[in-house]
Amino acid sequence: MVRRKSPGRTAFIYCNYTLLALLSLLCIFPLIQVLAISFSSSYAAASGLVRFFPVDFTLDAYKYVATKPEFLRSFGITIERVLLGVSINMLVTILVAYPLSKDSSQLRFRTAFVWLFVFTMLFNGGLIPTYVVIKDLHMLNSIWALVLPGALPIFNVILLLNFFRNIPKELLEASFMDGANQWSTLWRIVVPVSLPALATITLFATVGHWNAWFDGIIYMNQPDKYPLQSYMQTIIVARDMSNLSLDDIDKLKNVSDRNIKAAQIFLGALPILLIYPLLQRFFMTGIVMGSVKE
Repeated sequence: MVRRKSPGRTAFIYCNYTLLALLSLLCIFPLIQVLAISFSSSYAAASGLVRFFPVDFTLDAYKYVATKPEFLRSFGITIERVLLGVSINMLVTILVAYPLSKDSSQLRFRTAFVWLFVFTMLFNGGLIPTYVVIKDLHMLNSIWALVLPGALPIFNVILLLNFFRNIPKELLEASFMDGANQWSTLWRIVVPVSLPALATITLFATVGHWNAWFDGIIYMNQPDKYPLQSYMQTIIVARDMSNLSLDDIDKLKNVSDRNIKAAQIFLGALPILLIYPLLQRFFMTGIVMGSVKE
């Protein structure tokens, strides 16, 4: 027998759907406007005539951005940072989360180690000591200054170790009975069955590295070493136009400042917009399973 929803319950569900739809539109509309401005003429963009549809459709802004070496170079640096940084994040996170997922009988002082890692989430040495360490290690103006300081995201470790703790112990015991050691069990049993959690923290690490800009400003003394978000911060937020050449200034006759900024913002966000739907189906499973504690 199908139980009918009460009128109050039905009204509550429709109100939730309506509210979530409005919030979704509020998040989408700014991106749609940025996209419309990037495809509009310089006059329409500079005059504020563009709302949600392009005015006098043109690709001049994207042609300008595609031929701008500074943008392409910073885009390549960010791609390198994401590939290297996410690989290091995943490897270190797995190697730390697996032993911490064991009981205290298997890993002595496990609780103390966990609290030590949690402590680093709440307190850190500060910006100046961190900069001094990076400088003394001779990592300034190198890709390592962007990927090594954040090599171990503690939140991801906690998420993954709780997921590991939910793996049936019988599965691990069967592996040990077959002669596997801890290393083989980790890579042949634990990692393959933890794909939802691994996909979730991969998404976190990718978005974190892609959107990071402050460390690029701090640790890179040369503008040609900036990752994409740091470069965009200098020309969009700080409005530093010192990197423009005479040829760039001549090309600006066909596009406005708003066109170029909109095109670069959309191109900077496009890779994440493409990656997120591919990993989104793992997102809820990884978050829910990784947040459950025994």
